[in-house]
Amino acid sequence: MITKPHILVVDDEPDIREPVAAYLEMNGYSACMAADSASALAAVRTKKPDLAILDIMLGKDDGIQLCKTLQSQAEIPVIFLSGRTEETERIIGLEVGADDYVTKPFNPRELLARVKAVLRRSSGRPAQSRRGTAKVRFGPWTFSAASHEIIHEDGRTVELSTGEAKLLQALIDNPHTVLNRDQLMDITQGRQADVFDRSIDNGIARLRKKVEENPRSPKLIKTYWGGGYALVCDIEQA
Repeated sequence: MITKPHILVVDDEPDIREPVAAYLEMNGYSACMAADSASALAAVRTKKPDLAILDIMLGKDDGIQLCKTLQSQAEIPVIFLSGRTEETERIIGLEVGADDYVTKPFNPRELLARVKAVLRRSSGRPAQSRRGTAKVRFGPWTFSAASHEIIHEDGRTVELSTGEAKLLQALIDNPHTVLNRDQLMDITQGRQADVFDRSIDNGIARLRKKVEENPRSPKLIKTYWGGGYALVCDIEQA
Protein backbone atom coordinates (compact mmCIF):
# COMPACT_ATOMS: atom_id res chain seq x y z
CA MET A 1 0.00 0.00 0.00
CA ILE A 2 1.39 3.41 -1.00
CA THR A 3 1.35 5.94 1.84
CA LYS A 4 0.33 9.45 0.87
CA PRO A 5 2.62 12.27 2.03
CA HIS A 6 0.95 14.01 4.96
CA ILE A 7 0.87 17.83 5.02
CA LEU A 8 0.14 20.02 8.04
CA VAL A 9 -1.52 23.35 7.14
CA VAL A 10 -1.16 25.98 9.87
CA ASP A 11 -3.06 29.25 9.42
CA ASP A 12 -5.30 31.21 11.77
CA GLU A 13 -7.62 32.08 8.86
CA PRO A 14 -10.04 29.24 8.01
CA ASP A 15 -10.58 30.78 4.56
CA ILE A 16 -6.92 29.97 3.85
CA ARG A 17 -6.19 26.71 5.66
CA GLU A 18 -9.37 24.85 4.66
CA PRO A 19 -9.12 25.44 0.88
CA VAL A 20 -5.38 24.70 0.95
CA ALA A 21 -5.94 21.41 2.80
CA ALA A 22 -8.79 20.48 0.44
CA TYR A 23 -6.68 21.27 -2.64
CA LEU A 24 -3.81 19.14 -1.35
CA GLU A 25 -6.17 16.22 -0.75
CA MET A 26 -7.59 16.62 -4.28
CA ASN A 27 -4.04 16.24 -5.58
CA GLY A 28 -3.03 13.05 -3.83
CA TYR A 29 -1.92 14.19 -0.38
CA SER A 30 -3.43 13.71 3.05
CA ALA A 31 -3.73 16.86 5.14
CA CYS A 32 -4.47 18.03 8.65
CA MET A 33 -5.04 21.58 9.89
CA ALA A 34 -4.11 23.76 12.84
CA ALA A 35 -5.04 27.34 13.72
CA ASP A 36 -2.29 28.13 16.24
CA SER A 37 1.08 26.99 17.56
CA ALA A 38 -0.29 24.73 20.30
CA SER A 39 -2.54 22.76 17.97
CA ALA A 40 0.22 22.63 15.35
CA LEU A 41 2.68 21.07 17.80
CA ALA A 42 0.01 18.62 18.93
CA ALA A 43 -0.59 17.63 15.30
CA VAL A 44 3.14 17.11 14.79
CA ARG A 45 3.23 14.70 17.73
CA THR A 46 0.16 12.72 16.71
CA LYS A 47 0.06 12.96 12.89
CA LYS A 48 3.82 13.11 12.18
CA PRO A 49 3.46 15.19 8.98
CA ASP A 50 6.01 15.09 6.19
CA LEU A 51 5.82 18.85 5.61
CA ALA A 52 4.23 21.91 7.22
CA ILE A 53 2.72 24.88 5.38
CA LEU A 54 2.92 27.63 7.95
CA ASP A 55 1.49 31.15 8.04
CA ILE A 56 4.23 33.46 9.23
CA MET A 57 1.62 35.60 11.07
CA LEU A 58 -0.51 33.38 13.32
CA GLY A 59 -2.67 35.95 15.06
CA LYS A 60 -1.23 36.24 18.58
CA ASP A 61 1.31 33.48 17.85
CA ASP A 62 4.67 33.83 16.13
CA GLY A 63 5.17 31.72 13.01
CA ILE A 64 8.93 32.33 13.09
CA GLN A 65 9.20 30.87 16.60
CA LEU A 66 6.98 27.93 15.64
CA CYS A 67 9.27 27.21 12.68
CA LYS A 68 12.29 27.21 15.00
CA THR A 69 10.51 24.80 17.34
CA LEU A 70 9.57 22.48 14.48
CA GLN A 71 13.15 22.49 13.22
CA SER A 72 14.61 21.73 16.66
CA GLN A 73 12.07 19.07 17.66
CA ALA A 74 11.07 17.32 14.47
CA GLU A 75 13.11 18.73 11.54
CA ILE A 76 9.98 18.95 9.39
CA PRO A 77 10.34 20.80 6.07
CA VAL A 78 8.47 24.11 6.22
CA ILE A 79 6.93 26.34 3.56
CA PHE A 80 6.02 29.79 4.88
CA LEU A 81 2.91 31.63 3.72
CA SER A 82 2.83 35.39 4.20
CA GLY A 83 0.76 38.38 3.19
CA ARG A 84 3.89 40.51 3.39
CA THR A 85 6.24 40.98 0.46
CA GLU A 86 9.17 42.64 2.24
CA GLU A 87 12.52 41.08 1.30
CA THR A 88 13.75 41.27 4.91
CA GLU A 89 10.91 39.15 6.26
CA ARG A 90 11.37 36.55 3.54
CA ILE A 91 15.10 36.31 4.28
CA ILE A 92 14.42 35.96 8.02
CA GLY A 93 11.95 33.17 7.31
CA LEU A 94 14.48 31.27 5.22
CA GLU A 95 17.25 31.87 7.75
CA VAL A 96 15.32 30.25 10.60
CA GLY A 97 15.01 27.08 8.58
CA ALA A 98 12.05 27.39 6.22
CA ASP A 99 12.55 25.52 2.94
CA ASP A 100 10.48 27.92 0.85
CA TYR A 101 8.39 31.09 1.10
CA VAL A 102 5.16 31.88 -0.76
CA THR A 103 3.42 35.25 -0.63
CA LYS A 104 -0.35 35.72 -0.49
CA PRO A 105 -2.35 35.79 -2.65
CA PHE A 106 -0.93 32.73 -4.36
CA ASN A 107 -1.91 30.38 -7.14
CA PRO A 108 -2.77 26.95 -5.64
CA ARG A 109 -0.93 25.27 -8.50
CA GLU A 110 2.23 27.20 -7.62
CA LEU A 111 1.93 26.16 -3.96
CA LEU A 112 1.43 22.55 -5.06
CA ALA A 113 4.58 22.75 -7.19
CA ARG A 114 6.52 24.13 -4.21
CA VAL A 115 5.21 21.31 -2.00
CA LYS A 116 6.33 18.70 -4.53
CA ALA A 117 9.77 20.31 -4.86
CA VAL A 118 10.37 20.55 -1.11
CA LEU A 119 9.23 16.97 -0.48
CA ARG A 120 11.43 15.74 -3.31
CA ARG A 121 14.37 17.67 -1.94
CA SER A 122 13.75 16.49 1.62
CA SER A 123 13.42 12.82 0.69
CA GLY A 124 16.60 13.03 -1.37
CA ARG A 125 18.83 14.31 1.41
CA PRO A 126 21.35 11.89 2.86
CA ALA A 127 20.03 10.58 6.17
CA GLN A 128 23.03 11.86 8.07
CA SER A 129 22.64 15.40 6.76
CA ARG A 130 18.85 15.36 7.15
CA ARG A 131 18.96 14.23 10.75
CA GLY A 132 21.91 16.41 11.65
CA THR A 133 23.87 13.79 13.60
CA ALA A 134 27.32 14.22 12.03
CA LYS A 135 30.28 16.10 13.49
CA VAL A 136 32.98 17.05 11.03
CA ARG A 137 36.19 19.06 11.12
CA PHE A 138 37.06 21.73 8.57
CA GLY A 139 40.05 23.97 9.04
CA PRO A 140 40.28 24.91 12.74
CA TRP A 141 36.57 24.24 13.32
CA THR A 142 34.36 21.29 14.25
CA PHE A 143 30.79 21.55 12.96
CA SER A 144 27.97 19.96 14.94
CA ALA A 145 24.93 19.73 12.68
CA ALA A 146 22.77 18.49 15.57
CA SER A 147 23.32 21.57 17.73
CA HIS A 148 23.89 24.11 14.93
CA GLU A 149 27.22 25.23 16.33
CA ILE A 150 30.87 25.34 15.39
CA ILE A 151 33.66 24.73 17.90
CA HIS A 152 37.10 26.22 17.34
CA GLU A 153 40.23 24.28 18.21
CA ASP A 154 40.93 26.89 20.90
CA GLY A 155 37.65 25.96 22.62
CA ARG A 156 35.40 28.78 21.41
CA THR A 157 31.84 27.80 20.52
CA VAL A 158 29.82 29.81 18.01
CA GLU A 159 26.10 29.27 17.41
CA LEU A 160 24.69 29.22 13.88
CA SER A 161 21.20 30.04 12.71
CA THR A 162 19.32 27.24 10.95
CA GLY A 163 19.92 28.94 7.61
CA GLU A 164 23.65 29.30 8.30
CA ALA A 165 23.88 25.66 9.37
CA LYS A 166 22.15 24.49 6.18
CA LEU A 167 24.47 26.60 4.06
CA LEU A 168 27.58 25.34 5.85
CA GLN A 169 26.33 21.75 5.52
CA ALA A 170 25.94 22.23 1.76
CA LEU A 171 29.52 23.47 1.49
CA ILE A 172 30.83 20.66 3.72
CA ASP A 173 29.01 18.05 1.62
CA ASN A 174 30.77 19.43 -1.48
CA PRO A 175 34.34 20.40 -0.44
CA HIS A 176 36.63 21.97 -3.05
CA THR A 177 33.60 22.32 -5.33
CA VAL A 178 32.32 25.64 -6.65
CA LEU A 179 28.57 25.92 -6.05
CA ASN A 180 26.67 28.77 -7.66
CA ARG A 181 23.76 30.61 -6.06
CA ASP A 182 21.13 28.48 -7.82
CA GLN A 183 22.80 25.26 -6.65
CA LEU A 184 23.10 26.48 -3.07
CA MET A 185 19.50 27.68 -3.11
CA ASP A 186 18.34 24.32 -4.44
CA ILE A 187 20.38 22.38 -1.87
CA THR A 188 19.35 24.48 1.12
CA GLN A 189 15.83 25.57 0.14
CA GLY A 190 14.72 23.32 -2.72
CA ARG A 191 14.26 26.11 -5.25
CA GLN A 192 16.15 28.37 -7.63
CA ALA A 193 17.23 31.90 -6.77
CA ASP A 194 15.28 34.83 -8.15
CA VAL A 195 17.25 37.41 -10.13
CA PHE A 196 17.30 39.87 -7.21
CA ASP A 197 17.49 37.26 -4.44
CA ARG A 198 20.58 37.95 -2.30
CA SER A 199 19.82 35.53 0.55
CA ILE A 200 22.68 33.18 -0.39
CA ASP A 201 25.18 36.04 -0.65
CA ASN A 202 23.97 37.47 2.66
CA GLY A 203 24.17 34.03 4.26
CA ILE A 204 27.74 33.52 3.04
CA ALA A 205 28.71 36.95 4.42
CA ARG A 206 27.28 36.12 7.86
CA LEU A 207 28.90 32.68 7.82
CA ARG A 208 32.29 34.18 7.00
CA LYS A 209 32.02 36.52 9.98
CA LYS A 210 31.77 33.44 12.16
CA VAL A 211 34.31 31.06 10.59
CA GLU A 212 36.95 33.31 9.05
CA GLU A 213 39.80 34.96 10.93
CA ASN A 214 39.46 37.88 8.51
CA PRO A 215 36.10 37.89 6.68
CA ARG A 216 37.43 40.46 4.20
CA SER A 217 40.17 38.05 3.16
CA PRO A 218 38.55 34.61 3.52
CA LYS A 219 40.71 31.49 3.62
CA LEU A 220 38.00 28.85 4.08
CA ILE A 221 34.99 29.98 2.01
CA LYS A 222 36.23 31.40 -1.28
CA THR A 223 34.33 33.42 -3.86
CA TYR A 224 34.79 32.50 -7.51
CA TRP A 225 33.54 35.44 -9.57
CA GLY A 226 31.07 34.32 -12.18
CA GLY A 227 31.04 30.89 -10.53
CA GLY A 228 29.96 30.86 -6.91
CA TYR A 229 31.37 29.77 -3.57
CA ALA A 230 33.51 26.87 -2.37
CA LEU A 231 34.80 25.51 0.92
CA VAL A 232 38.51 25.11 0.13
CA CYS A 233 39.66 22.81 2.91
CA ASP A 234 39.57 19.09 3.58
CA ILE A 235 36.76 17.55 5.64
CA GLU A 236 37.37 14.97 8.36
CA GLN A 237 34.99 13.08 10.61
CA ALA A 238 35.28 14.37 14.17
